[in-house]
Amino acid sequence: MTEVTEYRIQQIVDNGQIVQMTLAEDVLTEPVSQKQMIMDSVAKKLDPEIKEQVTPLLEAILQAQPTIQIKSYQHTSITITMPKSRYERMGRPQVGEKLEINIRKIS
Repeated sequence: MTEVTEYRIQQIVDNGQIVQMTLAEDVLTEPVSQKQMIMDSVAKKLDPEIKEQVTPLLEAILQAQPTIQIKSYQHTSITITMPKSRYERMGRPQVGEKLEINIRKIS
């Protein structure tokens, strides 16, 4: 099974002989309201009858709270260390550029 994932270069450390790149998964996320996350979490925990009674109260309480947008996805990050000659053969990618990584399970 092979999976191709795009990673964005976050940092490059070059000591002259070895290059170390820190990559973060390049995904776009939509911010999620903290209020919505609370409402969804409560809805999952309660049975329908209690949920129907509690929801209006919870909405009234949360209405007074500021809306905070949060990201709902944790990025995967990878650090790669390689000889400088290999880094140069790759075309010397820079911070902010994207790399495609093939991930294949070897049995």
